[in-house]
Amino acid sequence: MSVLSSEWLKVRSVRSTYLILGLSLGAVLLGFGLAVMAAHMYDSAPAAKRPSARIADLEEAVVIVPQLCMGILGTLAITSEYVTGLIRTSLTVVPRRWPILAAKSTVMGTLGLLVGSAAVFGTYFVTQWVLGDRFSGAYTSAFLDRLPLLTTLSLTVPTFALLGLALGALLRSAAAAIAIMVGLVYVIPIIIGNIPEPWSDRLGSLMIGALPREITGDIITTSVYGYLLPPAVAAAALVAYAAVPLVVAGWLVRRRDA
Repeated sequence: MSVLSSEWLKVRSVRSTYLILGLSLGAVLLGFGLAVMAAHMYDSAPAAKRPSARIADLEEAVVIVPQLCMGILGTLAITSEYVTGLIRTSLTVVPRRWPILAAKSTVMGTLGLLVGSAAVFGTYFVTQWVLGDRFSGAYTSAFLDRLPLLTTLSLTVPTFALLGLALGALLRSAAAAIAIMVGLVYVIPIIIGNIPEPWSDRLGSLMIGALPREITGDIITTSVYGYLLPPAVAAAALVAYAAVPLVVAGWLVRRRDA
């Protein structure tokens, strides 16, 4: 418990933590802005075109912001200690080493879950309030019908936080870890989208962006991702994105010098 308290103190005593958390929650403001723009475009469109107008799920679009922000925070939570040399003190106080990574994982996972839930659900409610029954009632469906997808979208944020932490421990470089996470969100999906079928669907189904809808079975056809995984496999894949790198990181941390 003392190790956990120490790691929580480290995180909340750094000003960059609050900046990153603020940027993460800025996703709600981004969703609000996009919803206002969409409502204006809908109201300005000819009446004959309004029935065919469609809008993407804005919470699914803006979740990229807290994903990357919390991934960066997870990375900095450990790489900053390597840069400053604080990691040597931490490993001296806790020679078994793995409790440090476990405590950092608990703190980052909890923060990621709270921030992800606030960003995703906040965006949903704000967008619903702005759009009303526009776009053929896209945001008038029952909240319980949207709850599974909103929940799984929220869970991708702590996944990125833990992935960032693991990559930071493995690479000891914030720049390299952040580059990999940016690649997962932006670069790799674009590359996969241009690969000939059936490999485009097969590889796209493994991307983090595809997993929430695969878990809930709420599939859409207009996406760069594939949707081939059954729900249980997709859920296991989401867990693996965080768990596998953390296990490898824990193994390396115990065997190499600080």
